[in-house]
Amino acid sequence: MTLLAQISDLHLDGSERATRRATRVMDYLRALPHPVDALLVTGDIADHGEEAEYEEAARILAAPFPVLTCPGNHDVRPAYRKALLGRAPDHSPINQAHHIAGTTILMCDSTIPGRDEGRLDAQTLTWIDTTLAALPQDTAALIAFHQPPVELHHPLPDSGMLEEPGQLADLLDAHPQVAAVLTGHAHTAAASTFAARPLIVGPAITWTLRMPWEGDKAADRDQPPGLAFHVLSDDRRLTTHYRVVL
Repeated sequence: MTLLAQISDLHLDGSERATRRATRVMDYLRALPHPVDALLVTGDIADHGEEAEYEEAARILAAPFPVLTCPGNHDVRPAYRKALLGRAPDHSPINQAHHIAGTTILMCDSTIPGRDEGRLDAQTLTWIDTTLAALPQDTAALIAFHQPPVELHHPLPDSGMLEEPGQLADLLDAHPQVAAVLTGHAHTAAASTFAARPLIVGPAITWTLRMPWEGDKAADRDQPPGLAFHVLSDDRRLTTHYRVVL
């Protein structure tokens, strides 16, 4: 069994509000009596993509368990690399594979610099294919990136979803060890399916999306920050539990 937590869309901007909400969730996770095997952070870590925002993120996200990240449309690759990952800054996609408690987790860069929409470019798709092909057949895998590849029935996230999702669906058909796809971006805890697999959208730290039937104003800033717990069992069944942190 692999136990993972997922948070998304911190939008750290130096404000007391953003800092407080992210810190509250991390304090909750660090205090769990049974620690998670890893924390996944699915994008929009910074609000403006500035180095100072990633320096704050590095402080807030410090934990006794692995913290795995991928960028979102608000993130800027050079500053992300330098201040959050401690690497030389450049503009190439930030793709990282991690081996956690018997599960391989691919944190993928679906961002298009300067745009809200996402795309897994040719370089990233090749990396996903090569990484999965190199795994033993009995190794379960999860794929995480920022923009959901399906409609969520709200005009805001649906205007910035993953473009050309069929390319990823075709790739996943060749890799049955992928148990689920995890995303962020939509600011709402949601569950759907993609390529005959669970698609789980992590809730946001900064604000919660108000769906059309809940009112006209999209951003509900009064809702507490949320997170997801994912349990991947030995038979590759993913079970997700959502929580809010008051």
